[in-house]
Amino acid sequence: MTAPATPRAALISAFGCYVMWGFMPLLFMAQAAVGFDSFEILAHRALWAVAVAGLLVFVAGQGDQVRAVLTSPKTLGWLTLSTALIGVNWGLYVWATTHEATLEASLGYYINPLLNMVVGLWLFREKIDRWGWVAIGLAAVGVLFQTLALGRPPWISLVLAFSFASYGVIRKRVPVDAQAGLLVECLLLVPFGLAWVLWLQHTGAGVAFDNPVNTAWALANGPATVLPLALFAWSARRLPLSTIGFIQFLAPTIQFGVGVWAGEALTPLRVISFAFIWGGAAVFAAAAFFRVRAAREALKRSAEPV
Repeated sequence: MTAPATPRAALISAFGCYVMWGFMPLLFMAQAAVGFDSFEILAHRALWAVAVAGLLVFVAGQGDQVRAVLTSPKTLGWLTLSTALIGVNWGLYVWATTHEATLEASLGYYINPLLNMVVGLWLFREKIDRWGWVAIGLAAVGVLFQTLALGRPPWISLVLAFSFASYGVIRKRVPVDAQAGLLVECLLLVPFGLAWVLWLQHTGAGVAFDNPVNTAWALANGPATVLPLALFAWSARRLPLSTIGFIQFLAPTIQFGVGVWAGEALTPLRVISFAFIWGGAAVFAAAAFFRVRAAREALKRSAEPV
């Protein structure tokens, strides 16, 4: 008898989303190479993501949920705050990857899951075991070495990590599905993206519509923004925490490789910094795996006849 296809499909989906996130700097670097600046890229991300997000909501039959959000001032208020946070996150990430700071950006996404543990302790009274504290401690040492290597705090890493962690907290509290919430966020961003694109075209500073190749790059921002989020939302509901814990570090690892490939400076202090961060990530992933395995074994024992 063959195993059900859903776990395998969920695993492929999870790998797919993190691989897409990992290689996304290449998309922004390619656009920068043909004349896009970071603000024009961000504007087209906001502008074209709404079309793809709307299509996914239509396919999922979540139109009623979107309408409910738009008529609920409280929910809409929370999603407005999450939109501001994801806008900051997207904007800084685009700027970093187009200004030779992809390595620093990747550090932020290594820190993020460890920061989530601290946020869980602070806001949701979740417990952190000794291995969790070891992981957080290693990450803190990594940030210290990164500060020494850069001659300043790694503000890009920290803002990316804190903005995405804060975004996650809000989305956890808002009672709306991932696709519907994302569409509302895209709708809130569209006026800013559209206004900026129109201004660039009016002043002649925009490059998106100079030729078909540039237009294709601009349009690519829509699916590149929405599809990995949709794949993540689908797979996260079907995979155990231990599996997600391992796979989530794939994206910053690929981003790190892209930064090295692009010729960004990798000094000995930065290598030491990343070594501590990688150590913290490994401890985090291993602890998540063993926690889930222990819970499964306990559940199996409790189900056995006495």
